[in-house]
Amino acid sequence: MSFGLFFIGRDLPVHRLGFGTARFVGDGHWGPRGERADAVRLLQSAVEAGVDLIDTAGDFGPGLAEEIVAEALHPYPLGLIVATKGGVARTSATEWHIDGRPQALRADCEASLERLRLDTIDLFTLGRIDPQVPLTEQLGALVELREEGKIRHIGLDGVSAAQLRAALEITEIVSVRQRFHMFDRSATALLELCEERAIAFLPCAGDSPRKAASDERVAEVARACEATPAQVALAWLLHRSPVLLPTPGTADPEHLAANLAAAELELTPEQIAALNALA
Repeated sequence: MSFGLFFIGRDLPVHRLGFGTARFVGDGHWGPRGERADAVRLLQSAVEAGVDLIDTAGDFGPGLAEEIVAEALHPYPLGLIVATKGGVARTSATEWHIDGRPQALRADCEASLERLRLDTIDLFTLGRIDPQVPLTEQLGALVELREEGKIRHIGLDGVSAAQLRAALEITEIVSVRQRFHMFDRSATALLELCEERAIAFLPCAGDSPRKAASDERVAEVARACEATPAQVALAWLLHRSPVLLPTPGTADPEHLAANLAAAELELTPEQIAALNALA
């Protein structure tokens, strides 16, 4: 894949296009979706094609996505990075809540270790900052898990630049996750901070594929590149910043192939300028 490598936490090299597992579970991240064997084969195909960052979460299923990752890829090949997250408790397809209590975060981590069949999780992300629990206690619990060797690095999800700065006063943070795409760049300040500190930014696509498919300006670039609008949207992220690490998910082999091909798509400066003007 093009666009080289990014070193998460300075010691975990990954290609900048990863794979997300949310599409392996049902709507609202609840229950199964499709045949489990198909998901297993798709994950194996992704890794065989060069993907070395698998992005999952304990609340996907709940637990189901992590189990599929382990079934497909354990024992994990050398260099494969598995990232997961905790701190979110899901009780149905429409009901979930944040739980940043230290004992809850520890329980989430222990459960993920068991489901993923790991001794150490490369990247464990705090799914949301819990407003009911002091940030020092939430991150303190993760620091303890890191010191015990159960996690290697700590990430944050759904944060602002100000929240990241506050977290960095407490401990090292190596990644963030937030909505960012061609049509929504409200997290630009967060991205700039990540660039300044060499922190990985895993962008959430949101409704970007739908908007890209209906935008004539994107379609014009796509036609010139002999690509799809969704591929152009993904390529734009890879061009936008060296710290952006998209992890698009899919349950379809053709969609996987299209996503991987987007990592080879070279946009001209004129095309990038036209896409930048969309916001």
